[in-house]
Amino acid sequence: MLKNNYTAVTEFILLGLTDQAELQPVLFVVFLVIYLITVLGNVSMILLIRSDSKLHTPMYFFLSHLSFVDLCYTTNVSPQMLVHFLSERKAISFLGCLLQFHFFIALVITDYYMLTVMAYDRYVAICKPLLYGSKMSRCVCFSLVATPYIYGFVNGLAQTILMLRLSFCGPNEINHFYCADPPLIVLACSDTYVKETAMFVVAGFNLTCSLAIILISYIFIFSTILRIHSAEGRRKAFSTCGSHLTAVTIFYGTLFCMYLRPPSETSVEQSKIVAVFYIFVSPMLNPFIYSLRNKDVKNAIRKVFQRKLLN
Repeated sequence: MLKNNYTAVTEFILLGLTDQAELQPVLFVVFLVIYLITVLGNVSMILLIRSDSKLHTPMYFFLSHLSFVDLCYTTNVSPQMLVHFLSERKAISFLGCLLQFHFFIALVITDYYMLTVMAYDRYVAICKPLLYGSKMSRCVCFSLVATPYIYGFVNGLAQTILMLRLSFCGPNEINHFYCADPPLIVLACSDTYVKETAMFVVAGFNLTCSLAIILISYIFIFSTILRIHSAEGRRKAFSTCGSHLTAVTIFYGTLFCMYLRPPSETSVEQSKIVAVFYIFVSPMLNPFIYSLRNKDVKNAIRKVFQRKLLN
């Protein structure tokens, strides 16, 4: 029920990862280094794919967009978090909070389905190699990339509209380092049933649907790989999937822990640790996962360094 004589909240206070003042400078340095590595790694991956003609294939086209989405959603949170580590007052305006909330939901859902598209690409490449050129044409690739962006931002907008329907009348302290679903719902002083239900339905549907497509793709991929007679052929086929499987495991594992439970003070505290992994660790690791385990990317990096040395 809405409280009587309430004062509408105009800003929120983000409590951050910890309230221990002596840890703030240390955390600032740690997360600044993580953010700089993330930016450098993902921007380098995008530029490398664009500059090397051998990487102008559907798989790397999708990878460049995964890097772009990773870069965007970590940038949606990191700069403000870094400022708050060194600030006494960790405030964010009501509008700023909603914008951060919208872009976060939109970009995370986009990331779900970008990983799904990459799994489908591997399925077609390994299970239907003779049809790969026609099934993954330029037009199809653009459509497969555009769909996650559109779907993600429509979902983000719908969740933001539902959040706007809630009333916030104090307290205004968000027990998190960004404007996330569960801690915002805890602060609402109006009925949250519709928003909570929508959060569980959207998060549950998108997580399970995208992950189901990935798992089904890999069931067909592994069955095809096991039918390859030569050990070298099996190794080569599996090497194109190993990086993607590692990225999927890190990303989806942490997201299941984050969203598929009721919002409460305990779950919010636990979700801070989980959120660190998918907001900071996963986007930071992805460029390394895809470069260190990928022969084509390593060759492209080697060519860049050789050109620099020759010049």
